[in-house]
Amino acid sequence: MPAYTLRRVEPSSIPLVLAVPHAGRAYAHTLLERMRHPAFAAPRLEDRYVDLIGAEVARRTGAALLVANAPRAMIDLNRATDDVDWEMVGPAPDASSARRTPVRAAGLASRSRSGLGLIPRRLPGLGELWNRRLDHHEVEERIAGVHEPYHAALAETLATVRDRWGAALLIDLHSMPPLAPPHPGLPAPQFVVGDRFGAACDGALVAAAFSFFATRGRPAAHNRPYAGGYVLERHARRSAGVHCLQLEIDRQCYLDSRMAEPGEGFGATVSLVTELVSALAADVAGMGREQRHWRSAAE
Repeated sequence: MPAYTLRRVEPSSIPLVLAVPHAGRAYAHTLLERMRHPAFAAPRLEDRYVDLIGAEVARRTGAALLVANAPRAMIDLNRATDDVDWEMVGPAPDASSARRTPVRAAGLASRSRSGLGLIPRRLPGLGELWNRRLDHHEVEERIAGVHEPYHAALAETLATVRDRWGAALLIDLHSMPPLAPPHPGLPAPQFVVGDRFGAACDGALVAAAFSFFATRGRPAAHNRPYAGGYVLERHARRSAGVHCLQLEIDRQCYLDSRMAEPGEGFGATVSLVTELVSALAADVAGMGREQRHWRSAAE
């Protein structure tokens, strides 16, 4: 199976791209054999079946869809390539070619320290994931074969959509375990919208998303506890008309009681996200028209 699947129509039907980096389920036997508790650890690393939501929403709306088939256990596409816990990787055969570069920011460094860097190392309550250290060339191969082409495909798709519409919006689709209520007596958020605290997306689009959830009685949170990761950091270019949001969906909304398979709420969740995508796409199209008008006036 290829590392990722990209589905889009040309020309694009709407100025919106859906991406799903954490739902991959194409586990190689060699990967599972090296995991200490694969039956338990592998599903806990996944955004379980959120790709099925993305696929149906893309089918209904015409949005471009990029889905990672490679599992997060193999490589995390929402992490930078230097966000590695090098203690779990053997020495490079040629130090001059090693990627052992310093992590770029404290926030990213904390990911690898917590065990959830580019190559996940440990999970809370489970401990170490692997039976042995990785060879350095394995990390290089995963970066070259999965991480780099996935992000190249995403960048090219966003640029193509932006060039057609004048603006483009990426929704990076994830799922999350149930959250606690923010305060006693208030409902727990079913959705978290992340925009890296305003850096990744125009505020009008963020406001539109929260207005949408409010009118449908769906509690939503902003940036906490999920503000968006490397995908938003890398691809958001507000000044160039490329906006990015991370959308986390409570798994209780669409999975069964075991959090294992699609449940009774799957259809309603698909319909809700479809409406959200359609509403935001209309706003992005309007932004694109306005930006083109001002560019023409400036020229």
